[in-house]
Amino acid sequence: MREKIFERKNELLKAALDEFSSKSYDIASLNMIIKNAKISKGTFYYHFADKEELYLYLVKSAFYEKWDFINGKSQTEQDLFNNGTIFEKFKLQSKFGAEFASKYPLYYKLGNMLSKENSHPIYEKVKLDLNIDTHNILNSMIDEAISKGEIRNDFPRDFLVKTLSYLFSSFDRIFNSNDECDLDDTLSNLDMYFDLIQNGIENKKGGI
Repeated sequence: MREKIFERKNELLKAALDEFSSKSYDIASLNMIIKNAKISKGTFYYHFADKEELYLYLVKSAFYEKWDFINGKSQTEQDLFNNGTIFEKFKLQSKFGAEFASKYPLYYKLGNMLSKENSHPIYEKVKLDLNIDTHNILNSMIDEAISKGEIRNDFPRDFLVKTLSYLFSSFDRIFNSNDECDLDDTLSNLDMYFDLIQNGIENKKGGI
């Protein structure tokens, strides 16, 4: 991909972020982005082939910004993120995501819009462009967790993959469905959510 260095680049990316974070990919208007960025169509097409290339560039920028944010975390948190139990890893990943959303709300909204495009060809192109295979990543994490005794081994592996994949990816849809992210509320809900996933709701001691 050509290096995107040109006058009013920041204005273009800001206009694109405003558009793509508030509208689905098909509805988002390239003409509106160009107009709001106050650049000519000629300037745009000199640097980007089309709306798709701009979108992929923007999503990739958000992805790298998030990883830069995570890499800036303390060594203790990074060690736990890399070496903790499967529940600790996902809880910390969600915590980082909530903190990132609080700092970069438009990137957060862009990610939410992208997740809604999971049946659109652009979704697969994003995964391919970023070389992300969440299914295989989760499979590996669950296999490792089972081998370490972190998860009960009396459930079929396929059941665990499907169930945990749904639960780990559903937090935002349950608690932040309006695209707003109050950090304190989100972190509190995360604690309870992962406690529920890990320990269930059965009162094992009995009684009321």
